[in-house]
Amino acid sequence: MTQKELYSTTLNYLEANCPQIDTELAHHSPFQLLVAVVLSAQCTDERVNKVTPALFREYPDAFSMSQASEQNILEFIHSVSYPNSKSKYLIELSKKLAKDYQGEVPSTIEELVSLPGVGRKTANVIQAIVFHKAALAVDTHVFRVSHRIGLVKKSATTPLAVEKELTKNIQTKQVSAAHFWLLYHGRYTCTARKPHCEKCGLTSTCKYFNKK
Repeated sequence: MTQKELYSTTLNYLEANCPQIDTELAHHSPFQLLVAVVLSAQCTDERVNKVTPALFREYPDAFSMSQASEQNILEFIHSVSYPNSKSKYLIELSKKLAKDYQGEVPSTIEELVSLPGVGRKTANVIQAIVFHKAALAVDTHVFRVSHRIGLVKKSATTPLAVEKELTKNIQTKQVSAAHFWLLYHGRYTCTARKPHCEKCGLTSTCKYFNKK
């Protein structure tokens, strides 16, 4: 099977079996999605969704959150991973949004990664969901699944390298959706410790399964 055929087979299967093409992070605005994605770093969406409703009731936008203290934010997010660092990031990025962008979330990758606490993965999520751009965020699930199936070379050892290889081989119109297809496949089927190969329809072409 050629690499082109592997991509076609994989994406066709994932598209047919993906539960949704959207984030599971609860939000009601681009700003709230940005906050939720920052909070989700090394933390589950389920945990983030437990803390954000109360947080957003108190601080629904960049202007209100920019006026909070780190202790104020910490009271709401203390149960997520690295709450102290994230409290600081949320206030700093809110201040920058309020000062430089009239409280709105910017659309370019350069502007997004200039915000405190926002890396390329977070920026790509915002670009794909908010601005409907062909952006593919590489989180741990996407990284793992891409390597296991064989979509990327072993030499693609960084998220950026995986992102570049995936976007080179995926049609532009499918790029942002492919992030969710790969993410949910990794979250619910191709799990880290014990992948559920018995319920996966990609075993005939999966490099990981066929090396077992």
